[in-house]
Amino acid sequence: MKDILLKTEKLSKSFSNGGVMQHVLKNIDVNLYKGDFTVIMGASGAGKSTLMYALSGMDKPTLGTITFGDETISDLDSDGLAVFRRNHCGFVFQQIYLIDSMSVMDNVLAAGLLVNKDKKALCANAEALFAAVDISKETQKKFPTQLSGGEAQRVGIVRALINHPEILFADEPTGALNSKTGLDVLDTLTKFNEMGQSVVMVTHDMSSARRGNRILYLKDGTILGECDLGKYTPGDKKRHETLSQFLCDMGW
Repeated sequence: MKDILLKTEKLSKSFSNGGVMQHVLKNIDVNLYKGDFTVIMGASGAGKSTLMYALSGMDKPTLGTITFGDETISDLDSDGLAVFRRNHCGFVFQQIYLIDSMSVMDNVLAAGLLVNKDKKALCANAEALFAAVDISKETQKKFPTQLSGGEAQRVGIVRALINHPEILFADEPTGALNSKTGLDVLDTLTKFNEMGQSVVMVTHDMSSARRGNRILYLKDGTILGECDLGKYTPGDKKRHETLSQFLCDMGW
């Protein structure tokens, strides 16, 4: 039996657009489990990123509850949500948002120092993470503008993991990368998941989605269905066929 990491009850999100209410998420009940690589899919406008923002405390739901452990994070104010994100979540986005005036290492340490003031311990953790994603000591001294897209995204993953988050949220992490570089980033996410890191990834790309063991499919703001793919194995044709059939059934 897997441990529940985060759960929602009747989660809803609405926006006013020119005086007309748009209901983006509608009464979503879902559990996220420790150690899973959960993938959120759906057509454009289905509510994928909105759901991720709500789950991660980046945005507050209009109705419903989100619970992390014993804490109802949907009741927190903006300051409380900032503390929750800082202490429990890591984020990887399509746009990487590294600070150009700081070195690669300093970008990572700046994120770490928000939680842990022990710089020596942070440096040791950063070095271990950089080694895990094949970022050399020379590259750690560079500035973001000197990095390739794949290097920058791998640095972004290190920054997201520096505070040992319970959940790593990734929003289209390969969307701005070519296929080879995107594959390297997916390999990195898979590697950390196999080490026990819980991952929630939004994607519209089927090859990226195959990395997940659990697929949630959103349509019109609700979870239309989910698919259990089991543990990822490279070159697994059955996995591809199972996901293809599931997405076809969902009308993707």
